[in-house]
Amino acid sequence: MLSGENIKSQDKFNRMAFTLAPLPYAHDALEPHIDTTTMQIHHGKHHQAYVDNLNKAIAGTEHENKSLDELVKSAGKISPAVRNNGGGHWNHTFFWESLDENAGGPPSR
Repeated sequence: MLSGENIKSQDKFNRMAFTLAPLPYAHDALEPHIDTTTMQIHHGKHHQAYVDNLNKAIAGTEHENKSLDELVKSAGKISPAVRNNGGGHWNHTFFWESLDENAGGPPSR
């Protein structure tokens, strides 16, 4: 389970909605490998679009209160909009959590 996967908040209609978790490090933490602007755009705009579109796709459906893990596990049985945006949100969350500002260096083997 991803740490950001169950981050939900109530929207103006009192529904639970997925939200974009903050990065676990500063936008500039991965420089010079990934620059600040790329991180800001990829996290704040691209990943945010997956979250926004997922919330729109599940609004008023039986999927509205499911966790992201539940949605991804049933990917073959849900609409393409829920599958693609839920998968995009899951993949990006996994990506951010896989990176570490203190990682790197020579291989350990």
